[in-house]
Amino acid sequence: MEGMAIRLTGLRKTYGRTEAVAGVDLEIADGEFFSMLGPSGSGKTTVLRMIAGFETPSAGTVELAGRDVTRLAPFERDVHTVFQDYALFPHMTVEQNVAYGLKVRGVPRAERLVRSRAALAQVGLDGLGKRRPAELSGGQRQRVALARALVGRPRVLLLDEPLGALDLKLRERMQVELKEIQREVGITFVFVTHDQEEALTMSDRIAVFHQGRIEQVAAPAEIYERPATPFVAGFVGTSNLLSGDTAQRVVGASGTYSIRPEKIRILSDHKAAGDPGHATAAGTVAEVVYLGDSTRFLVDLDGGGRLTALQQNLETSSADLAAFRGARIGLQWHPSHAVRVPDAPETP
Repeated sequence: MEGMAIRLTGLRKTYGRTEAVAGVDLEIADGEFFSMLGPSGSGKTTVLRMIAGFETPSAGTVELAGRDVTRLAPFERDVHTVFQDYALFPHMTVEQNVAYGLKVRGVPRAERLVRSRAALAQVGLDGLGKRRPAELSGGQRQRVALARALVGRPRVLLLDEPLGALDLKLRERMQVELKEIQREVGITFVFVTHDQEEALTMSDRIAVFHQGRIEQVAAPAEIYERPATPFVAGFVGTSNLLSGDTAQRVVGASGTYSIRPEKIRILSDHKAAGDPGHATAAGTVAEVVYLGDSTRFLVDLDGGGRLTALQQNLETSSADLAAFRGARIGLQWHPSHAVRVPDAPETP
């Protein structure tokens, strides 16, 4: 187990007749930024809580650094959890909040002061130790919660949707900063989120959860470019899923295929042959969705089926794009971008 921070084997959790986690096997390496991604109710947070010790598995084991901790209390595990609501003490200063866990463990006052200030510096909050949480912004309070977790020097840091309460711009900035902090401290981060962009932006690897099971574990690029199941293809980003007669007609093969909208190029002439070696299709623009930096085209294909294409707005505005609605256009893509998606495994 050298180099392995977490190992989950046959992990299950039931609440009466409801099976929240239905058999999870997973290994997470030391120093890895690992994300658990999935919709609400997929089991990801329950798995995180079993790693932390807040929930007891109905079956299976949790190992941390090769040690079976399945039945140990949270304080007996070398992990720390950061929650979405921060849970800071309003009557304490920032410095006191960060040092509180050390005080409970009996760390001498002088050492607590040094370590709490170092942790605050690590998250970019130098000089703010004397303030109260109410005097900080949402992003600063999130960093205080992170510093409080890091000051104890845990082997594993668990983050349960910690950016969910932040506005978009702050969330995007914190995504970058979290990854930088993780690289600097070098400990294992396990990040739970339902936001695909967050997971793709920060993670070394991602586990995609669905109905209490893991559908795929891989690096972000592999998850996005080569989804292992139809659910992964549809949940992570936007994808055109083609099957049955539509797949036979558009791709020229049976089975289920995924084509990402940004891989499809729009041809203004629906009769154009397209570039050599590329697949083509013609259709009518059913809807145009202006996204600012890009535009999404929903195209009803001749013969049935619909494809979504994405085009960067390099020289066009929303006014120019309105004229496309109802227009006849052509589409083209490289055959390698029609990725075969294996059928989802049957649920026991």
